[in-house]
Amino acid sequence: MGIDLPLLWFLIIIFSTMMYIVMDGFDLGIGILYPMIKQQSDRDLMMNSVAPVWDGNETWLVLGGAGLFGAFPLAYAVILDALAIPLTIMLLGLIFRGVAFEFRFKATPSHQPIWDKAFIAGSIIATFTQGIVVGAVIDGFPIENRTYIGGAFDWFSPFPLFCGFGLLIAYGLLGCGWLVMKTEGHLQQQMYGLLRPLTLLMMTSIIIISFWTPASQPAIAERWFSFPNLLFFMPVPLLVMFSGWKLLTANQNSSHYTPFLAALLLVFMGFSGLGISIWPNIIPPFISYEEAASPSQSLGFMLVGALFIIPIILVYTCWSYYVFRGKITHEQGYH
Repeated sequence: MGIDLPLLWFLIIIFSTMMYIVMDGFDLGIGILYPMIKQQSDRDLMMNSVAPVWDGNETWLVLGGAGLFGAFPLAYAVILDALAIPLTIMLLGLIFRGVAFEFRFKATPSHQPIWDKAFIAGSIIATFTQGIVVGAVIDGFPIENRTYIGGAFDWFSPFPLFCGFGLLIAYGLLGCGWLVMKTEGHLQQQMYGLLRPLTLLMMTSIIIISFWTPASQPAIAERWFSFPNLLFFMPVPLLVMFSGWKLLTANQNSSHYTPFLAALLLVFMGFSGLGISIWPNIIPPFISYEEAASPSQSLGFMLVGALFIIPIILVYTCWSYYVFRGKITHEQGYH
């Protein structure tokens, strides 16, 4: 029995995307939370908490995009054609944010507020457009003869825009959990105070999307609510409720790690719901990953490189987080 190369590459791309959402989500969330923190010393602390690791987090985005281009060129072409505008804006936001991140530490005190605003804008724009992309993928793309036939602004509709708002809340929640884990004192207490409203907003967004998706997509509704699928998918909403409960009670227990871990679980469950909704289509609603895959020879050749590079990225990531573990204080800095 041979290896199912298209399935293996589909899983690699899903894994890379999930790693990006988890790893880059919390540092984008820090930019989203920036407007709520006014003290410059606290803002320095927030940036220093992610300074050693933030640029490495985006490696997963590059890996996922390159993997999609090589393994599923049809999907890459359709998605890039349909979502050229939000994807371009997302990349500009990430670039602007990265420049602001570096320049802020080098700027004079009078110029720091300019780069603070740039960091906030880049984080919000990049996150919002990522949410739009997710929503547009769930909505699906009009395809004819393996070519996208929709308009350049099909993504500009209520559901993708609402998903953009939902991802802002999700990343803000991840950033809040990260800062509870990495800081102490005044800033940590501020993050504890934000946990509850962010969690309530996140749970409300999940409920709205969970009703909106099957209502607008009959095929997804049939997949979710038919037997025995309903029984198999039941752990997803149960784990979502468990995560929400842990986040809402984290302040009472003064737990330093629970908020971040619970937020990760909540985001992972949301991503799982997306995967359940579109599987096995890589271009919803009709083109599966098998139909969009490159020839087996190309997939096999790429797999050799992937099996070499992915463990290196994982080891580097684990090592960097291990080296910079523990609390960050005002006396520490990495720039």
